[in-house]
Formats: sequence, C-alpha cells, structure tokens
Amino acid sequence: MTTITAITLDVPDTAAAETFYDKAFGLGDRLRFRTAEQPTTGFRGFVLSLVVADPGVVDSLIMPALDAGATEIKPAKKSFWGYGGVVQAPDGAIWKVATSNKKAAGAPARQVDDIVLLIGADDVAASKKFYVEQGLDVAKSFGRKYVEFASEPGSVKLALYGRRAAAKDAGVDAEGSGSHRLLVGSSGASFTDPDGIVWEPAG
Repeated sequence: MTTITAITLDVPDTAAAETFYDKAFGLGDRLRFRTAEQPTTGFRGFVLSLVVADPGVVDSLIMPALDAGATEIKPAKKSFWGYGGVVQAPDGAIWKVATSNKKAAGAPARQVDDIVLLIGADDVAASKKFYVEQGLDVAKSFGRKYVEFASEPGSVKLALYGRRAAAKDAGVDAEGSGSHRLLVGSSGASFTDPDGIVWEPAG
C-alpha cells in the first residue's frame, strides 16, 4: 500500500519556515521545506488538517501558530461537526486544526493524532480512480463528494474533496492558479496527479 511519509512545502525562506512550524505545530520530519518561489495566486488546491482529541488541543496549536505569525481565517469555535479553526501560515499554506469532540477530555496539549492532506480535486471520482491505480487503498468514499484513503500509523493521510467544497470549508475563495508549492513524499513511485500535485519517493 502506497502511503505518504512526508509533505514538503515550497517556501521563500526555509529557516523562517522551520522556526514558524516548530513553534506552531511541532510536526517533526513529516513536514519538510525547500526554497522555491514559483508564481502562485489564490487557493492552491489543498488544505493540511491536524486532527486532534479535543478543543483544548485545538487551542494549544492554533494560539502558538497565531503568535508565531499565522493569519486567522476561521476563528476556533464549536460547530455541528465538533470544534476547530483555520489559519494561513506565513508561506501561504492553509492549515485546519479540528476535533470531532465539543468538550474537553483532558488530552495532552499539542498532541496531533492525524495529519491529513486534503486535496481540492476538480473531479473527485477521476482522482479517486487515479490514486487507486497508484496503489492507495480507499478507506471511506461518499460518491463524488469525499474520499479518504487508508494510511499506515505515523504517515500522513490523504483525502479528496471537491475544489469548491474544500475552499469553502477552509473559508477561502476557490479561485487560484499557478504552483501548488507542494511536494508529496511517499513510499511509492513518482507521478503527478490529475490536479497537478507532484508525488516523489521520500528520501
């Protein structure tokens, strides 16, 4: 089974990015950086989500991210689905931190249960078919609306959502063009998905 072992973000300053993300989320070697500044505007077609145990853990990640220089897109609050918020890192990447629990459960602060790469696909069904052909196993699927793939413990999960739905959930406009400024490192082969996101074997 092909799994994601690391996410690499293209950033203008790798040292600044390392400092920000260490203060904000502390994700270790699952998040990497490389210097690149390809032209990009608007929504980049993906959201990185941190799934955590309870509202207290959400706050313990979002507040340091804001203090370190992130921009608030959606304030952390309760919703029908649980509790969460969305921020944009100084490099432009969009991060959602959320839990399905609405009440504190005493979980350890800053503990991330899952990292999810949510791709806003132009055609969810076509992207699902493509990824299955690349060796990913489907864990959940809701027609043309949402797909979640199986992952190994400690790896990054992959999920697909329609582009407009992904942007709406993140609180941004769906329009955008240019580079994704994203490289997916995996246990599989090199390829580029239908939405132009590049995958390479992780070193």
